Amino acid sequence: MKSIVFLADGMADEPLPELNGKTPLEYANTPNMDFIARNGANGLFVSLPEGFPTSSDVANMSVLGYDLAQYYPGRGPIEAVSQGIELKPDDIAFRCNLITIKDDILTDYSAGHIDNSDSTELINFIQQKLGNEKVTFYPGVSYRNILVLSGNEFCPNVECAKPDSCQGMKLFELPYKPLANSKEAANTASILTELVSESRRLFAENELIKKKNLAVSAIWPHSPGRKPAFPKFSNLYSGKKGAIISAVDVIFGIGICAGMDIIKVPGATGFIDTNYEGKADAAVKALEDHDFVYLHVEAIDECSHMGRLDLKLKAIEEFDSRIVGPVLNKLQNVKDISYALLPDHPVPVKLRKHTRTPVPAAVMGPHIKPDSITFYSENEASRGALGFIKDEELMKILMNLIKKPI
Repeated sequence: MKSIVFLADGMADEPLPELNGKTPLEYANTPNMDFIARNGANGLFVSLPEGFPTSSDVANMSVLGYDLAQYYPGRGPIEAVSQGIELKPDDIAFRCNLITIKDDILTDYSAGHIDNSDSTELINFIQQKLGNEKVTFYPGVSYRNILVLSGNEFCPNVECAKPDSCQGMKLFELPYKPLANSKEAANTASILTELVSESRRLFAENELIKKKNLAVSAIWPHSPGRKPAFPKFSNLYSGKKGAIISAVDVIFGIGICAGMDIIKVPGATGFIDTNYEGKADAAVKALEDHDFVYLHVEAIDECSHMGRLDLKLKAIEEFDSRIVGPVLNKLQNVKDISYALLPDHPVPVKLRKHTRTPVPAAVMGPHIKPDSITFYSENEASRGALGFIKDEELMKILMNLIKKPI
């Protein structure tokens, strides 16, 4: 049995008056996703359990069946692994966004989805001005960068606001605060506050920002943690060999930590201009020598955080027509293959941030008895035969490693 997960980041939503009470997923034209739901079993997957951040690293680790209580390290170290940054035992890695601030309000978590070359130049500029043997900045993809604090005077026990959940909030509402009564936690919160303040001052006078009128106001470190240690994917799932296709460091980092093969597709951007066809072709090709492929698309999530319903609908339909449809078509004559379809978490366009609402999941394969659901959506999935599923259940149902009563 070979398997594919179609992972549409941030696709789930809530009913909207402007869509006549439908969710974007219900409103969009999605014949290929509907095909999977109609010919498979449906349910709701709990991807963001209480006690963990409402972030994509948590959600995608959940989809892959990892025990969060035992293995969740924080987003920063996962993305550091993806970038090939070798973390020492006393290093603390942070995801480091470039953000926009207006009138002391965090208005954009992505600095206008800044171009990679501009982002790299600005992070290198900040490293030159603020970096030292204890503080190191690493450029990533667009607004997604890394900060590493090195030394036993630092720790990850610090409250850090997640910028894509805080758009529209005043900075005084988002302070860095120690979560432990320790000198290390207090010192870490203090240096983060100082780095953000200094970055605002430096960016205000930066020539590149002035010349291009870039929407960059400051850095914003968050999601700290130490070097990850995951069990291998193949050890969790009966020796299955897995591959991950994505455009963003957090998903590649999870894959690397899990010992999966990483497939980078030219032109994959993490936004609506991504190379959909290249990703679909890469997934089909990967199945030739892998048992499992995790095909992740980021674009829908980004449109949702922007609050752009028009772009979210477009991204959902392109995911269906340019990812799901082509893969199903090219593999239609392949026997013993199963498919799972789901978002990692909701991002309601009205809220512009992640929520913990369980997401619709559909599983189709030769071992799956179809239920009565005829199209793929949040509401329909709630009536599906799989009911509520969590932890490693989804993956084991997909791979025919357990039998879920239906």
